[in-house]
This record gives sequence, C-alpha cells and structure tokens, in this order.
Amino acid sequence: MNIPLNPQTVLEALRSVLPSNREHVSLHEPSFSGNEEAYVRECINTGWVSSVGKFVDRFERDLAEFTGAKYAVAVVNGTAALHICLKLVGVETGDEVLIPTLTFAATANAVTYCGAIPHFVDSEKRTLGLDPVHLTDYLAEIAESHHDGCYNRITGRRIKAVVPMHTFGHPVDLDPLFAVCQRYGLELVEDAAESLGSFYKGRHTGNWGRLSALSFNGNKIITTGGGGAILTNDEELAARAKHLTTTAKVPHRWESMHDMVGYNYRLPNINAALGCAQLEQLPSFIYKKRSLADRYKAAFSGVTGISFFTEPEYSKSNYWLNILLIDEQNLSQRDAILDLTNRNSIQTRPAWILMHRLPMFDLCPRMNLSVAENIVSRLINIPSSAYLGGEVHVEA
Repeated sequence: MNIPLNPQTVLEALRSVLPSNREHVSLHEPSFSGNEEAYVRECINTGWVSSVGKFVDRFERDLAEFTGAKYAVAVVNGTAALHICLKLVGVETGDEVLIPTLTFAATANAVTYCGAIPHFVDSEKRTLGLDPVHLTDYLAEIAESHHDGCYNRITGRRIKAVVPMHTFGHPVDLDPLFAVCQRYGLELVEDAAESLGSFYKGRHTGNWGRLSALSFNGNKIITTGGGGAILTNDEELAARAKHLTTTAKVPHRWESMHDMVGYNYRLPNINAALGCAQLEQLPSFIYKKRSLADRYKAAFSGVTGISFFTEPEYSKSNYWLNILLIDEQNLSQRDAILDLTNRNSIQTRPAWILMHRLPMFDLCPRMNLSVAENIVSRLINIPSSAYLGGEVHVEA
C-alpha cells in the first residue's frame, strides 16, 4: 500500500510507533532504571563527589573494555575531549583541520580553541558523514606536500588533521578515510560523540584515529549529566591526556606543582558514578534503540515521498537519533511536518545549521558542499529515546 506524503500521514506513522499514554514525546530522554541512585548516594555518603574517586577509575576501565580501546580518559564534556585530542596530535595556531560542515558546533569550536581554522568538507548520502572519496579528489587539487606536512596551496596554511563525525550514530566509511590520511600525512581524530555502541566492520568506532572523543551529555545514549571521554590505543598519549586534563599537576603528597599549562577538564566522581550505572545498561539501550528503528522503518515503508534512514551496510549503528529523509520533490512539506508534529507534542527537528553558514565560520575554507546542503534540506530527526523501543532487557 502506497500512502502519499503529507504532514498528517507522517504524524499518523509516528503515532503508530510511539506510546499513546504520553502527553509529550521528547526527541531523546535519558533513562535511569539501574544503579544510578545507589552509586550517586554512595558518593554523597562518603564525600567523594569531586575530581577523584573510585567511580572515575571504574568508568574509564569500563569504557575501554566496552569500546575495545586500550585507554579511556574521562573528562567534563565531549568538546573538552575533542579539544585535547587535537592538541595531542599537534594541531597548532594557524593550522587547518578538515571537518564536515554537517556536524554539531562543538566540532568546529574545538578546532578554534587550538587557534586553528576549520576547513569544511562535504558528506556522503549513505553515511551522512564525511565523504572520503570526494575528500581524496579535493586534496588532489589543493594539497601539496612539504617537509613538515601537508599544505593548502591556496591559503598557504598547513593542513594538520581530519575529524570525521559519526553523524547521529552512523559510522563514517573509515577504511578509505584512513588511507587518505596516510597518503597525505594527516592526523585522524574521530569525533565519536554520538556513536557509543556503534561498530564499523565489527570494530567499535573511535579505534581508527590516534585519539577519539566521546560525549555523555544528557541527550546521548548514556549520560553522566555532562561528561565526555578520550579514547586511544597509545599509552603515552593516554598519560598525556590524563595529565593535561587534570591541570597538569605533578603528583606529590602536599605540594601543588604544575609543569605546563593544563586544563581543569576532570570529570567529577559523582558524574562518573552515574556513568558506571548507565554503562551497565548500555547493551539494553542499544537493543531497544535498534528495535525502535526497525519499527520506524516498517511504519514508513508504505509512505511515498519519504524514507527512514538505515545504517550503512558495513556497520552496526546505535541509532542515536532516528532520521527521516524527504524526497527532493517534496521538500516544501518539511516545515509543515515539523510544525504539525511539534504542535501535537511529538518533538521533531531539522539537522543543525551547516557550519559554513554560521557567522563565525563563514570565511573559512571549504570544498563544494552540495551533498551536505541537500541532506539538511531533507532531514528530520524523530523521537529516539531508548524507552520507546520497549522493555526488553539484554544482559551485558
């Protein structure tokens, strides 16, 4: 059965999946149904609520074990994690860093914290993330090799790093991107803020670059309230990350000696306690979110003019935020769909405004961004909380 697209048919398809007993369905809500209260109460009862404690250590160990990375360093948020990742791979003032224009502002902000310049790259339709094929062609036109790295022959600036972002939890095509980085001597840093629980060719995202960044904001698949982490398989980089993010304080029983400019990016123990309880439930969250995605796919399969976005064939996604894509001939209906769903207490939203359209980045270098422009004109995010996937529990 083919149902023609209009705002009402989208609303009805959403209602067929979402619970009818909720006055309002948010885009993404945290779920606290495990040991969160017990662990947080332990922090309060013992007084270990601040920058050190057993839950910080445990959270880092558990993250490393789940992702397959050798080391995890917990920090105050995902932007701080990405900032430190870029500093540790040697991004300096005046460098350019290649990032997708289709990303959250934190990706570009972290580049500017280093005094560097975002250089915007297009996306590919099958992943919504950075397109390694178009990037290869683009670098062939504008890049040249010097003794100290890759340079932009147009601006004269060094291009130091590439930061793919796994958009809404769907993994970028990492193998060809890694090959591009090796060819041009570029550092690969993964912005994995949205992809905890997502796998590329059987391996967890965050393991291709020398470092990667995670986020545990309140709307992520697990939350610490506010928080993030750095992943790496390099022991020396892990030690440097820990040192830099804990104010570069040299260990001593009583003296406060700092040997470099550091950052107060430590994750408090009370937040890590929340994270430990959330990680215990992560397999269940992923199962529920993938179940929700299957139900959305079925609900929209009969509606013409719109499609539910599914994971790339080589990946297993966490489906952090679910996506509808309107066919090009129906673009005029996007805002009407957004208006009707939100008026009926089902929160939906478009993609972020593309980074090159923001006033602080409008003069930054860029390649042709026509695919990203097309994607954002067609994209609608729909409710994606884990609880919407049902009550099935999956043991870790």
